[in-house]
Amino acid sequence: MWSMMKSSVRAYFNEVKWLHGEYIVPTVEEYMGIALVSSDVPLFTIISFVGMGMIATKEAFDWAVNGPKIVRACSTIIRLMDDMASHEFEQEREHIASSVECYMKQYSVSEKHAYQELKKQVEKSWTDINQEMPRPTAIPMQLLTRVLNFGRTGDFMYKEGEDLFTNGGEVIKENIDSLFFDPV
Repeated sequence: MWSMMKSSVRAYFNEVKWLHGEYIVPTVEEYMGIALVSSDVPLFTIISFVGMGMIATKEAFDWAVNGPKIVRACSTIIRLMDDMASHEFEQEREHIASSVECYMKQYSVSEKHAYQELKKQVEKSWTDINQEMPRPTAIPMQLLTRVLNFGRTGDFMYKEGEDLFTNGGEVIKENIDSLFFDPV
């Protein structure tokens, strides 16, 4: 777990260097190399296994640390959907370039085209998750479901280009109410 925390801190540090002018707009590949770590899905995957009892074996932790496809896919979903939902707002304040800006600059395309291409990557990531979930694996389904739920959360928080993580308001309140106070 400590190595994952160190990776996250290094990713944040790289983002700070980009922010303060050392590297204005990285390539999409450079950006994603850092952004998938700073999404913290790899770290939270490990953290979510803590307290799962005997089901979270050393092998399960080792599996998670080694960056399995399903964790990378969930990281991609969260990062790209977050970027598409919040990049305009984030550029109004001091913030690094998002995947949208990186894609536009690298490929000299419009914002609309960048969105279309990034959405394709999100769809591909969902396909990767769907392929990984039903396969027999040494990792118990309860642990895989925790990873899947990160992707589901990202999908909910950033669906339709809205950033409910930052501006949740009434939508989040209604969902929390429906889960805890008015369950089906």
